[in-house]
Amino acid sequence: CSCTLLSAANSQNCAKSYLHVPMRLYKSIQSKTKFYRLVAVSFGLLCILQVVLNISLRIHLYHYVQQGWMYFPTTLYYVSSSKNSWFAGRKDCQQRGADLVIINSKEEQNFTGQFHTNTWIGLSMSQNEKTWKWVDGTPLIHSYWKPGEPNNYNGINEDCVELQSRSLKKHWNDLFCGHSLFWICEKKIIF
Repeated sequence: CSCTLLSAANSQNCAKSYLHVPMRLYKSIQSKTKFYRLVAVSFGLLCILQVVLNISLRIHLYHYVQQGWMYFPTTLYYVSSSKNSWFAGRKDCQQRGADLVIINSKEEQNFTGQFHTNTWIGLSMSQNEKTWKWVDGTPLIHSYWKPGEPNNYNGINEDCVELQSRSLKKHWNDLFCGHSLFWICEKKIIF
């Protein structure tokens, strides 16, 4: 539109045209502003949710820590304060909503070996199959046996497993299940 013409009709059309462009630009800026506000509010809500989750997790973990549990990524561990048989140790763990520890990695082997006492772990000989199985029924795949173990020493049925933490290597040893030892319970944290 050329605004050089002085007719009344042309000047009105010209003014509408110039007003129309800034109005489109204004609406575009207004739309982007609403989008950015929505993004900022959403981000703020996510931050608040993260804070609430962190606080509730800490409160939940604090409850277990007060009862003597220790945290290792995604799992809580409890070392008994008394000695008993493998079966009694397992029963105690189950009463705590856990089970004897299943060692799935070298990191977990190192973590559970830090307690400087020999402890029962959740591995035993399946009487039906004569194979080593964890308390959840899975077969033994990775092991940390002491050299010469398992061996049923002196012909005794050593069908349960202790973690020997007193040795530098933190090995496993098969042992008579009625022997009295401390035990380690394991409880997975579900988020």
